Amino acid sequence: MTFALTFLTALVVAVIATPISMKLAKKWGAIAYPGGRHVHKRPIPRLGGIAIYAAFWFAALIIQVWDKSYATDISSVIQIRGLFIGSTIIVIVGIWDDIREMRPMVKLSWQIAAAAALLFFHFSMDEISLPFNRSLDFGALGLSAIGLILMVFWVVGLVNTVNISDGLDGLAAGICFMVALLLFWSANGIHQLPAAHLTLALAGALLGFLFFNFPPARVFMGDSGSMFLGYIIGGVSIMGLLKTATILGLVFPLLILGMPVTDLTFAIIRRKLRGQSMATADRGHVHHRLLDAGLTHRQAVLSMYGMSACFGVAAVLGAKGQWIWALAVLLVVFTLLIIIIMRRTAMLAVFSRRHSK
Repeated sequence: MTFALTFLTALVVAVIATPISMKLAKKWGAIAYPGGRHVHKRPIPRLGGIAIYAAFWFAALIIQVWDKSYATDISSVIQIRGLFIGSTIIVIVGIWDDIREMRPMVKLSWQIAAAAALLFFHFSMDEISLPFNRSLDFGALGLSAIGLILMVFWVVGLVNTVNISDGLDGLAAGICFMVALLLFWSANGIHQLPAAHLTLALAGALLGFLFFNFPPARVFMGDSGSMFLGYIIGGVSIMGLLKTATILGLVFPLLILGMPVTDLTFAIIRRKLRGQSMATADRGHVHHRLLDAGLTHRQAVLSMYGMSACFGVAAVLGAKGQWIWALAVLLVVFTLLIIIIMRRTAMLAVFSRRHSK
């Protein structure tokens, strides 16, 4: 019952708040105009992240008031406060960037500051669970500082991973919706109820937002939304999922986000080979390749949903010990991604023509 309340509360608030965020975007001048790398044809407001933020935290507050068991879990209450403070910082930075645009290094500095804020609220990666029932305990080795640095790197990495996937209508929201559902399944399976409620609140907020963001989009989430999503996914995974070997710890969240992680990795390599800064924007991402191959906007988004779902299936199979099947799924989806990323678009063009007939 409480899970349903969490999900529905976030969904309803997102549906109500998204039109309000669109009005604020127009008032403050946070508008994405066509041209350059942008593939949309008309000006679109880009402050949808405010609605996702409001829906998520409203649902999180309601469930803490409703479910008295939260009061007995002091550690989780402290961590949720840390998530609220840090995510508020990241959303404010994102709003400023959506309105005024911020230099990449300045934005990265704020991302690091927001991630470092979690250090004051019992967030750490001193002990990381690995596959095959093994773990790495930095604290026991007298290397606690490494665990703290790794935690900041983890959160900042996920912030930028989600940010780079926000290139098409509904893409980042849809991928993160699947990530949230799978993380809910994982957290609920190991009885990490605070993390389970938070991931379900995120799923509800994203589904409500997708009513307005699925192609053709009427609103974009902007950096305020994409950075918020990465921050929450990174923070919630540290709350419980990284501390249990039964759910693959570090590997599980990375597998679920495998598609944007792969895209980000190849983007860094591509820009370094060209002698460009890692922050340099280009049209080399997976969604650009699919569009250049002739797929429609919606076909490209649905194709990337499918690839993300495959990574999620592989994560679940791995969590259940079905490693051979998990590796088989990963091999297929990685092969497809490499074909797309390496500009071999001829077969993709044939595929898109077949489906357009």
